[in-house]
Amino acid sequence: MQSEASEVIKRLRALFCKKGVTCESLDLNEATREVVALSLSELERNQVMVRTELTGELPPVQGDRVQLQQVILNLLLNASDAMGGIDDRPRQILIRTERDEENRVQLSVRDTGVGFGPQGADRLFDAFYTTKSNGMGIGLSVSRCIIESHRGRLWATPNDGPGATFSFSIPTGPRTAAITGAGTLGAIRPSTATAAEQRHLKNL
Repeated sequence: MQSEASEVIKRLRALFCKKGVTCESLDLNEATREVVALSLSELERNQVMVRTELTGELPPVQGDRVQLQQVILNLLLNASDAMGGIDDRPRQILIRTERDEENRVQLSVRDTGVGFGPQGADRLFDAFYTTKSNGMGIGLSVSRCIIESHRGRLWATPNDGPGATFSFSIPTGPRTAAITGAGTLGAIRPSTATAAEQRHLKNL
């Protein structure tokens, strides 16, 4: 089973990181609003309150809109899952965009969930590492692959209070080459994904 899963990971990374996808100029704030709007019904079912602090006049980024929205969605739903068993405090998510370093923008998703220990930050992005009872631990690994293909970085930090914050930073401005990465989670065509991959994609 482990060898089969390892082969799935290799093929998924190849699908997500192969070359040849063109990029477009996009407003990260607008892309974030769309993801939040599409997720509201599920978040409300989980009794999660979402607040946004989106910096005005954020410079556009160059990238694959669907891929970046998939990363935002993954971070948002992971944050919601992290608060699933929380009953002693409000379940709150704060999504923030801001200018990062010169010619870069940053998006962060902060929750009030169970959080993680200081030694666990890097392991969160390892394939097969997961705190979900029904997950495979692939979502964050592939999300990091997508962000790195946009010449960015994705990281996690424990909050001073309860919960954790997941952030990514990507550059703005024109690109000199086509972006890498061709797939989106859960959207690989049957002609390119095996039956095993399609099963695993449901539990990322």
